[in-house]
Amino acid sequence: MVADTLDTIWQRAKEAIERQEWDAARPLLLQALGIKSDSPDLHYNLATVSFQLEDLPNAAYHFKEVTRLDPLRAGAYINLGAIYNLLDQLDDAISVLRRGLQLDPHRAEGYYNLGLVYRRKGQKDMAIQAYREAIRVNPRMVDAYFNLANLLLDKQLFGQASTAYRQALQLRPAWDRALNGLKQAEAGLAAMEERPQPAKATPETSVMSPLTAETRKPASLDPEKMVNPNIHGSLLNNLHKATIDSENHGRHFLKILESEVEPAIKELSTCLLYPNSPASELGACVQRFENAMQNMRSLQHELQACIEKIRSLGDKMVET
Repeated sequence: MVADTLDTIWQRAKEAIERQEWDAARPLLLQALGIKSDSPDLHYNLATVSFQLEDLPNAAYHFKEVTRLDPLRAGAYINLGAIYNLLDQLDDAISVLRRGLQLDPHRAEGYYNLGLVYRRKGQKDMAIQAYREAIRVNPRMVDAYFNLANLLLDKQLFGQASTAYRQALQLRPAWDRALNGLKQAEAGLAAMEERPQPAKATPETSVMSPLTAETRKPASLDPEKMVNPNIHGSLLNNLHKATIDSENHGRHFLKILESEVEPAIKELSTCLLYPNSPASELGACVQRFENAMQNMRSLQHELQACIEKIRSLGDKMVET
């Protein structure tokens, strides 16, 4: 029977694959495919065997057939994207990797491969975002830490690069390439710390004469001066109220950061990583991000106004 013949060939092919006998497995899989040409599993295994035999065009062809026959198989898109990267078909690689991650956003290897492609295209910020996503999904992906560290080093973000190299070394101790990268990052960080910082002109030094600048002293309370409730009572009440208002605004500011700004940034990053989403969805992400930032800026102005009020009331207390 044809079914028995197919089962027998398929079993022999699987045994060859388990023994990593790729040359023996491929003709068996092709023979089985001649019997059942619409089998996504046969195409998937043929793609894998072709990849092991370094036959990238055939590997790409069979993974593409898997996506045609089984369009919801995320792994096929992600593997196809990795092969397109090796074939220098970078735009195609990004497209299919994004599709795979839309189907299964928990594929760390998908984000990792996306980082590789973005790096080759010179889009370093996008690559950094992709590697961070890979690490978020799989905190033990050592190569993602290492590649992330290299990108941060390229951007002269030495502190962040040092952290990423150390995380890679925790997973793979005594890794020479990570140790060398860590040395470069620490050297860059040390050089930045030793570099003299230019003096910043304050409003007082930029507009006041030397005599005024020298004779002016910061306001301070006289420790022997008693607070008179009749004189300072109103000021104290206003100062107390301004302090409470400042504390409330500070709490609200943190709440907006956690509940609106951070989710909006994450949502916008996702939309940018997967631009295949409808334009209206990306527009909505941008609008929510802008609304969140506007709310944060409004609260920031209110908080600054409270702080200025507290400073002004404090100066009045000193003067009286």
